[in-house]
Amino acid sequence: MTPEQKAREVIDQRLELAGWVVQDYRKVNLGAGLGVAVREHPINDTERADYLLYVNRTPVGVIEAKKDEAILSAHEAQTSGYSKGKVKWSKETKPLVFLFEATSQVIRFTDGRDPVPRAREIFHFFKPETLQQWYEQPESTRYQIRNNMPELPAANLRSCQIDAIHGLEKSLSSNRPRSLIHMATGAGKTFTAINAVYRLLNHGGAKRILFLVDTRNLGKQAQQEFHAFKPPGRESFFHENHIVQRLNSNTIDSAAEVCICTIQRMYSILSGQPIDESAEDVSLHEVKQLQIQVKFVPYNTAVLVESFDFIIVDECHRSIYNLWKQVLDYFDAFLIGLTATPDKRTYGFFNENIVAEYSYEDSVLDGVNVGYDVYEIETDITRKGAKLQAKEWVDHRDKLTRKKRWDQTEDDTDYNAKQLDRSVVNTSQIRQVIKAMKEAMETKIFPNRHEVPKTLIFAKTDSHADDIIQKVREVYDEGNAFCQKVTYNAKDPDAVLSDFRNEYNPRIAVTVDMIATGTDVKPLEVLLFMRDVRSKGYYEQMKGRGVRSLSFEELHRISQSATSAKDKFILIDAVGVEKSLKTESRPLERNPNLSLKDLLQGVAMGHRDDDTIQSLANRLTRLNKQVEPKVLNQIEKEAGQPVGILAK
Repeated sequence: MTPEQKAREVIDQRLELAGWVVQDYRKVNLGAGLGVAVREHPINDTERADYLLYVNRTPVGVIEAKKDEAILSAHEAQTSGYSKGKVKWSKETKPLVFLFEATSQVIRFTDGRDPVPRAREIFHFFKPETLQQWYEQPESTRYQIRNNMPELPAANLRSCQIDAIHGLEKSLSSNRPRSLIHMATGAGKTFTAINAVYRLLNHGGAKRILFLVDTRNLGKQAQQEFHAFKPPGRESFFHENHIVQRLNSNTIDSAAEVCICTIQRMYSILSGQPIDESAEDVSLHEVKQLQIQVKFVPYNTAVLVESFDFIIVDECHRSIYNLWKQVLDYFDAFLIGLTATPDKRTYGFFNENIVAEYSYEDSVLDGVNVGYDVYEIETDITRKGAKLQAKEWVDHRDKLTRKKRWDQTEDDTDYNAKQLDRSVVNTSQIRQVIKAMKEAMETKIFPNRHEVPKTLIFAKTDSHADDIIQKVREVYDEGNAFCQKVTYNAKDPDAVLSDFRNEYNPRIAVTVDMIATGTDVKPLEVLLFMRDVRSKGYYEQMKGRGVRSLSFEELHRISQSATSAKDKFILIDAVGVEKSLKTESRPLERNPNLSLKDLLQGVAMGHRDDDTIQSLANRLTRLNKQVEPKVLNQIEKEAGQPVGILAK
C-alpha cells in the first residue's frame, strides 16, 4: 500500500467511528444512512474528490486525503476548488461548505459559512447529524458573533468588566480560537464570564458551553454564581431559563446549556477511566507530575468533539497545559481563559491574545480591591532549624492516622526549616508564632479592635493545620467555634467556610489549599503564612484571598469594633515567603510608615518616582474609604466639585 492508501484506511475507520457510511463511487447507496462518505466521487467532468460527504442525500462537504508527511495547508486551494464544482447526480446548486484536509494523524476543517473562512485543526470528524444541523443554519456561530451581537448593557458592570466582554467578543468575531482575560482577583472574572455566556447563548449561536475548573470547590462556587445571576432587564435568574449542570458524575445532560466540570472529571469522562472524587480536591498548582504522566484521550463516541461551542477555563494559569492539554484539544471549541496571575506559559498557550488586562494595582487604585501591608514574624527555628538531642523524649506521629507515641531519640538529629511541620513537629515554634501574631494585632496592627479580625492561616499539611488550631485556641483562650479547619479532610468544610464568610465565628480559619485560590471571603483582614509555596502564581492567588474590598456596614456586621470600611489587609509572614521573590505583585507602599504629610511634601518637592506615586495613590484610596459619606458630601459642596478618589 502507498502512504496515501494507508492514510485513507485510517480515515475510513475514523469516519465510521463518527457515524458515516463509507462507500465506493461505483457502489453508491445514498439511503444507507444519514451520512454517506463516497470515495473518488466525480467533481465536474475531470476531477475526483477523495471523499464527498452526503447528509440526507445532499452533498455538503468534501475531504482531501493525503499521506502523513503532507503539509495540509498546501491543499486548501484544492478543496476550495472542489467546493465550487458541479457534483454529479446532484441538483443542489449551493457550494459544498464543509471542507476537510486529512492524513491519518491530522484533520483540518474549514466552515464556508464563516464570515472569513479559516481552517482549524480538529481532533476527529464530526457526526453527520452535526453537519446536517449546521447546513440547515446558513449562519455559523462565528458569523452570528460578528453580526448579531446586540449592544452590551452597561448596568451593573464595572468598566473593567465591560472592557473584557467587548475585547472577548471582538476576538471571537475575528475567529481567534483562544482568548485570554487577565483580571485581578476580586474584580469579578466569573461575573464577567457569566455575562458573556448569557450573550453567547442568546445572541451568538452557542448551544452548549463548558465551564472548566480544577477543583470541586471552585465548581460549586461557579454554580452558585450562575444561579444568582439575573440577566440585564430580566426578572428571572439565569438558571430558570438555561439549564446549568455541575458534573459530579460521568453523565452529561443532553439538555444542559452550561456544564461546570473539573478537568480531572472531564478526562475521566473522555477516557472511560474511573476517578476518585478526592482527585478533584487537589489544586493542580501543587501537584508534581512527570511528562510520562501526560493524559492521552481517545475518541469517545458518546462525547462528540463538537459537544461544546465554547470552553471557559477558570484559573487558567494552572498546570494543565502539558499534562491535560488533550482534554482541551479534544473539543472543537473556542477557548476562553480567565486568570489573575498569567505567566509566560499562559500567554503562549493563548497565542498572546490578551483581550483584557486589569492588574491588581489598577484594581486597588479604582477601589475595587484593597492594598496590603507586610508584618514579619521570624523565629530561630523557622530561620535555621534546630537539633533534637539524643535521649530526648519527642512526639512521633503517624502521618495518616495521627496516632501518637512518645519515644526517646537514639542519636542527635539536626533538622532544617524545610523539615519543620512535615517530618518534624515543633509545637513550641507554632505557639511562638501564634503568640507573636496575637500580640502584634492587639498592640500594633489593630490596637482598637475588641474582636479578632477575620484571619486565614495557611498550613503546610492537614496534620499541621490540626496542630495550629490547637495552639490558636490555647493562646487565645477560646473554644472550638473560634478557630476551625477548612480543608477537604475536614467535616463539612463548606458549612465552615460559609460561617467564616458570613457569621461572627469562626474568627480564625486554617486551610492548606481548599480556599487558597478563587474563594471569596470579603471580611478577611489578616493572612498568616505558616507555609512557603513553590509557585509565584500560586502565591499571588493565596494573597488574593485578602484583597476584596468591603463597605463599613458589611464589615461592621462581622467585626463590630471596625470603625471604617476595609481599606487594606495584613500579610503576616512567618516563613519568609515574602522574601522568596516569587511574588508578581507587591505591597503598594514600600514605606508604609511614612506619613501622608511627608508623602505629599515629597511629591511637592519633585519626588515623583513610581514608588512614591504608587504609595500616595494607595494612601488616598484608603483615606477615601475612611471618610464618612456626609463628611465627603460637605467637602465636595465646599469645593464645588467631586473630590473622592473614586469620583468619575
